[in-house]
Amino acid sequence: MSHDHNHNHNHTAAGTTLMLAMLLTLGFAAVEAGVGIWAGSLALVADAGHMVNDAAALALAAGAAWLARRPPSLRHSYGLGRAEFIAALINSLGLLALVVWLVVTAIARLQTPQAVMGEAVSITAAIGLAINLLVAWLLARGEKNLNTRAAMLHVMGDLLGSVAALLSGLVITFTGWTPIDPLLSLLIGALILFSSLRLLREVLHGLMEGAPFSVDPQEVGKALAALPGVASVHDLHIWSVKSEEPLLSAHLVVRDASQWESVLQASHVMLIERFDIHHATLQPESMTRTVQWRDVPKCDHDHC
Repeated sequence: MSHDHNHNHNHTAAGTTLMLAMLLTLGFAAVEAGVGIWAGSLALVADAGHMVNDAAALALAAGAAWLARRPPSLRHSYGLGRAEFIAALINSLGLLALVVWLVVTAIARLQTPQAVMGEAVSITAAIGLAINLLVAWLLARGEKNLNTRAAMLHVMGDLLGSVAALLSGLVITFTGWTPIDPLLSLLIGALILFSSLRLLREVLHGLMEGAPFSVDPQEVGKALAALPGVASVHDLHIWSVKSEEPLLSAHLVVRDASQWESVLQASHVMLIERFDIHHATLQPESMTRTVQWRDVPKCDHDHC
């Protein structure tokens, strides 16, 4: 019960942190967008657009954190932890859409250069950088899971956007070279693309109920088979409903069925201590039963 209580407390704290980060991000995005349009800076407008995207991502993450701490029900016996994967998927797709917009707009700006007010861009970008550092600090102190990692990727990408906008403003102020603005926007787009594709791969892996990357199924199987009283292991499945909570089910062939209780207890202790798997469903099978099942002839189309 203590594990569940602490986990719910962590999700509550994560939701509060994400909501605060969202309000900070959205508030400054409006300021940055206005100054970017007035100053003619694509890097600043791109950073503002990224911040709006961040705010949506953080709102999704906060909603997912709230859903994840809802208790299980008859209809959803594992709870609603999968909402974290769905929110992370939407966030990663949002990042990809932002990259496309950045590339298209930057290419158009390179073909048709526009005047940029470097001083206004620099000051606004510096304030944006401070806001992003504060948001990143808030997220770094909170719970670590796929959902908060997705939100952190948004914020780190936005932080880089603020750096790019700051550099753009400084270069234009001191040299007047305006192509630096769209060029830095393209660089930030490439960095965001790399991070978002990596996140998307992990999200899709989780939604397809793949084994978490932090757990090696082969090592888990070997560890179970090595326990005293266990002859072999089969039908081993490892997946996760929440990104930080792997689940396991397996059939253990035991040498002596009367020792199953001690084998079961040893299995759970080992899974928790070595692999941090707290939810495992283990089914015993006797060696005699397994041999008899294998000796049954296979059925053909007409006879069995």
